[in-house]
Amino acid sequence: PSAALALLSGSAAAVVVWKWLGNRQIQKKMEEARRTRDEGVKKMAKVVQQFREQVPSVQTDAILSLPLLELSRRLREGSLSPKTVLYTYLEKALEVTRQTNCLRHFIPECEEQLQEIQWQEEKGLLYGIPVSIKDHIGHKGHLSTCGLVQCLGTVVQEDSVLVKVLKRQGAIPFAMTNVPQSLFSYDCSNPTFGQTLHPFNPQKSPGGSSGGEGALIAGGGSILGIGSDIGGSIRLPSSFCGLCGLKPTAERLSVWRARLPNMDVCSHPAPVPCAVGPMARDVDSLALCMKALLCQEMFRLDPAVPPIPFDEEVYSSSAPLRVGYYDTDGYFPLPPCMRRAVQETRGALQAAGHQLVPFSPPRIHYVMTELFLKTFFADGGRAWLDVFTGGIVDPSLKSQVNGCKIPRLGKKLLALILKPLQFLLLLLKLKNVATISTCRSVKEMWNHHHEIQAYRTEFIARWRELQLDVVLCPVLGPAFTTGYPGKLLTAISSTMLYNVLNFPAGVVPVSTVTEADEEELKLYRGCCGDPWDRTLKQAVAGAAGLPVAVQCVALPWRDELCLRFMKEVETLSREK
Repeated sequence: PSAALALLSGSAAAVVVWKWLGNRQIQKKMEEARRTRDEGVKKMAKVVQQFREQVPSVQTDAILSLPLLELSRRLREGSLSPKTVLYTYLEKALEVTRQTNCLRHFIPECEEQLQEIQWQEEKGLLYGIPVSIKDHIGHKGHLSTCGLVQCLGTVVQEDSVLVKVLKRQGAIPFAMTNVPQSLFSYDCSNPTFGQTLHPFNPQKSPGGSSGGEGALIAGGGSILGIGSDIGGSIRLPSSFCGLCGLKPTAERLSVWRARLPNMDVCSHPAPVPCAVGPMARDVDSLALCMKALLCQEMFRLDPAVPPIPFDEEVYSSSAPLRVGYYDTDGYFPLPPCMRRAVQETRGALQAAGHQLVPFSPPRIHYVMTELFLKTFFADGGRAWLDVFTGGIVDPSLKSQVNGCKIPRLGKKLLALILKPLQFLLLLLKLKNVATISTCRSVKEMWNHHHEIQAYRTEFIARWRELQLDVVLCPVLGPAFTTGYPGKLLTAISSTMLYNVLNFPAGVVPVSTVTEADEEELKLYRGCCGDPWDRTLKQAVAGAAGLPVAVQCVALPWRDELCLRFMKEVETLSREK
């Protein structure tokens, strides 16, 4: 017995030492990644300082205030040099990241690209434009981390198709921006690079998962960024930060070499696909970016992208639109200011001669729990859990991770116990990761895919019944206090719907939170004044002066019509 006890004690000690060594190795990786980033920041600061000493007369504020179209025109005609513009934005990006922690890494090769564009035979549509890209969009020679420790040791060997096309069009990728761990969050925090803050209020989150992009562009450190969206990850940061952002039809732009955790987006199209798209300060910037990307180079490099060039005629049209609208989806009632934004925009559109038609999206409870969440947690979340190397989990994700860790039998028992309360659960939005039904066989998975297609057919039928061109609807906002997005995963129903449908959808800021909105928020009860409604109330409180946005939607492959509608909303809101 004493020998057995000694053996057990020795084994336990060995396990403890082994785990300690493993954790120490992980910590070293994280420290090295942070050190590399900090050294990159210092290097860029030195380069910028040298440029300022060589050219002290640069009118920084004048350059930073130019809209993208005007900046592009001046670069192409030669009245501004790409070098001056690049170093101006590098300097501003340094300032913004010191305030918000929005950058994951500068791209020192931007200086090489600056030289390359001078030898291009013709100036591309984005000639000399500095562009920031989200962390997981591959750039040769750099990490693509998705906020995960396990990705810290793998350097990307080849530019993604998007980056290749941006360079071909004369753009200069200069920075990679921070993301939440695993990308599955609409906050922006990970254990390696930390929390990104809102550029206008450090108590607030910039949104996610393209939160680093949102903070950098809104703070003035980038004029054009590329994000990605699989549940609202372009639109939510755009809403929180007061930007314009477009989630195109997923297959419209290439995702080749855009890394996603445990998902090979190159060879297996998911039932709810990931889309990449632009983020900027105005709609014209989004349109110029799409026009530049939808070129022969994109179609040649990725044959999976349909060769459909940008339709300028649709974007430039001024014909009256038949607009469906709703200010709530009936699943997660949004704060009063977001519903106000829809109602005011509806009134402005009607006054401008467009036809407004009430529209109600069908069965959002079903879409949220049985279609969207079931897609990502079909295996009970086991594949997702695998990405958290060493058990290091960001605080913003702990509730979801803990829910996935409940054993299958425990989930079945929990579902059985809670089944009599099904109606109440829907009201209380308690049907979360812990109780989501899973796909227990290949047949169930195929059925699940069929259900998504059937819902798309149903939704399009309702749309066509009303003869709609586009839809105006709310988007989640205003900006949440940091830490709150992880407590309210189900609040993203307003954006998630259009990922399931794979419709192009964009966000346009139209107003700001007023003191009257703050007062009305005090009376907000949401669905039934339950803990989730109270949590939402706490999340958005204290947002006076922060942006308020609306969402614009069109049918699949009508991305230019979606942009045209966004432009109309933007124009009317600016006039107002």
